[in-house]
Amino acid sequence: MKIAVAKEIDASEPRVAVSPDTIKKFKALGVEVAIEPGAGIKSGMLDADYEAAGATISADALKDADIVIKVKRPDASELANYKRGALVIAIMDPYGNEVALKAMADAGVSSFAMELMPRITRAQVMDVLSSQANLAGYRAVIEAAESFGRAFPMMMTAAGTIPAAKVFVMGVGVAGLQAIATARRLGAVVTATDVRPATKEQVESLGAKFLAVEDEEFKNAQTAGGYAKEMSAAYQAKQAALTAEHIKKQDIIITTALIPGRPAPKLVTADMVKSMKAGSVLIDLAVERGGNVEGARPGEIVVINGVKIVGYTNVAGRVAASASSLYARNLFSFIETLIDKSTKALAVNWDDDLVKATALTRDGAVIHPNFQPKTA
Repeated sequence: MKIAVAKEIDASEPRVAVSPDTIKKFKALGVEVAIEPGAGIKSGMLDADYEAAGATISADALKDADIVIKVKRPDASELANYKRGALVIAIMDPYGNEVALKAMADAGVSSFAMELMPRITRAQVMDVLSSQANLAGYRAVIEAAESFGRAFPMMMTAAGTIPAAKVFVMGVGVAGLQAIATARRLGAVVTATDVRPATKEQVESLGAKFLAVEDEEFKNAQTAGGYAKEMSAAYQAKQAALTAEHIKKQDIIITTALIPGRPAPKLVTADMVKSMKAGSVLIDLAVERGGNVEGARPGEIVVINGVKIVGYTNVAGRVAASASSLYARNLFSFIETLIDKSTKALAVNWDDDLVKATALTRDGAVIHPNFQPKTA
């Protein structure tokens, strides 16, 4: 059986889908690994490192591959190089991309979206959203520190005292929790908010203060899968009123709020941005889904009255070596479940919960129930 690792054609994507460590694990399963030249160079993983681990470097790596692994969803030009029936596994970004899903179906590949992995115990090691969000939350604080013209910790010097930076984290999922922990390690005074009541204890356990309108809607604002529900307009108005005064006093705001399949909720209005002190910084980790901050633009730093709104995309990719290493482990852990250990051949159990949750296309059709073509 052959697994091919595709080089990302998107110049802005520095991550890669395999590491020398996971190559060794694939080899132990009896799997041949072929990699396109230079696939890992932006993540600090050289072709020589892959070869030393047992992989083959070849411009024809994709030819006749049983499984193709990538970071981002393949486009039509890439699909033309895959054999029909191949498994293609990547971060597929399927919401709102029906044309791309149809292209994969038409190419005859069986595609799997890693970000749709169910949040169950056996899938924790495959949870790409968590592995990448963890690093994005860390990097968000580093980016904030770089853009902020002051120190984070309180410093008492002979020349005077520098006050600690005030950091407000909005959205306390994996990224938010890591942002809190990182900001605290750097010495900031941290507050955080989220619509899910379960996060209050998590925030406080990291030494931050929790801020939220704790009404009846708040108490029921989490899905069984652990995701945030979309809140009513009335609740959003109450929460905005509570946070508006708080935001005026903050030096740094990091927003991480995302709802699967929906545009990112607007948490920080233009008026809130204008109320902040010059030199303050906002890091919007949801900018690729429309942004939590009004005025944020993907890939840009917008300055309004001296306040910086940082809209970097693919923030996990700004820690490419670590992000690639974790993503490669997520992929290996999933692919391992698709291989028969005795025959060393593909043995996809289409009734497995992991497969049913992540499979997008098969046998020329879109099969995931959430992405069926709309009928007239």
